[in-house]
Amino acid sequence: MKTTLRIEEIAQFALGVLFFSWLDYAWYWFPLLLLLPDIGMLGYVFGPKTGALTYNLLHHKAVATAFILLGMMLLGDFYTLVGVIMFAHASMDRVFGYGLKYQDSFKHTHLGTIGKK
Repeated sequence: MKTTLRIEEIAQFALGVLFFSWLDYAWYWFPLLLLLPDIGMLGYVFGPKTGALTYNLLHHKAVATAFILLGMMLLGDFYTLVGVIMFAHASMDRVFGYGLKYQDSFKHTHLGTIGKK
């Protein structure tokens, strides 16, 4: 099952790359911005509850999808870009086993415990 989920996340990452290709931004922006959603980890400075909230907010695909749709329909390319980067980043993280966080520990994710096989 883990292999199937990884393949699904790789396909979603590819979809993020495709979405980015439709935007009018130079390609160098994609790798430069791809790790930006990890800024959500700064919330862990204030404890695991706040950290999980900020991390999950920037790694949730529904939030990313909302940015993409709002950007496409109302707000413009910048908001679409934000959503595409969030979506691609979340998919990339999940390929490597980094899921949405529970409030008790950074390592406790919806995909299991980070570092545990």
